[in-house]
Amino acid sequence: MAGVVEEIYVTGKGSEPMERVEEVRATADGLEGDRYKEGTGYWTRYGDVCEVTLIEGEDLDEIEREDGLNVKNGEHRRNIITRGVSLESLRGTRFRIGEVVLEYDRPRPPCKHVQDVTEPGMTRALRRRGGICARVVEGGRIRPQDEIVAL
Repeated sequence: MAGVVEEIYVTGKGSEPMERVEEVRATADGLEGDRYKEGTGYWTRYGDVCEVTLIEGEDLDEIEREDGLNVKNGEHRRNIITRGVSLESLRGTRFRIGEVVLEYDRPRPPCKHVQDVTEPGMTRALRRRGGICARVVEGGRIRPQDEIVAL
């Protein structure tokens, strides 16, 4: 099953707005310029760190349409928006995105903090649609339109 990267977001500090980028470099411990690789993420102090987070663009479309929430500019707090792939289908696998090999880690349900830094209703809207965490197995660059392929 192949999908594509639609958009990429990072932020250097926890609770700060996510910034859309046209390329990101993945290394053994996360994404360069992102809060969790830098050790400045909100959840770093609790040990709940994901190296890379992904969320389905189709879920964001549904949230925007059904709940009227702003989720198209990084408010979802995930790094990579995908299109055309069921992220849950990657459970137990390694997958390639551009030059990078990732391994499915776990689901990434939303927390109350995402709502604290966005708008009321965000935590509920992302429930069961919060995306996944992945670990970097082989580093490299990820760009929009890179294919997502299960290995």
